[in-house]
Amino acid sequence: MAAKKKTEAPKKNSFPKATERDFAVIAKPVITEKSMAKLQNENKVTLRVSDDTNKTEVKIAFERIFQVKVEDVRIVNVHPKATTRGTRYSGHIQGYKKAIVTVAQGEAIDLFRE
Repeated sequence: MAAKKKTEAPKKNSFPKATERDFAVIAKPVITEKSMAKLQNENKVTLRVSDDTNKTEVKIAFERIFQVKVEDVRIVNVHPKATTRGTRYSGHIQGYKKAIVTVAQGEAIDLFRE
């Protein structure tokens, strides 16, 4: 008697639930003309992340929150800039850390859900 083979359904990308730390790692998306062009053309998402994070934490947090597969993460330290407010007051724009996340081919992400 021949043994019957079980047919398994293809597995979906199942990621664990997002934790509180995941939401602390990813602060908010950076929305500029350049970042929106990268999102549409190259499937890259630009995010502002916490200062004490690294590539691995960003990748895990992004996959858990948005439930998509991540191919690559690049981290950039944006330096603070000196500025003037009008002619009288000088100040500075605070620096931050940003991550550019490449989403896997065939995956889609919606940053502007209602």
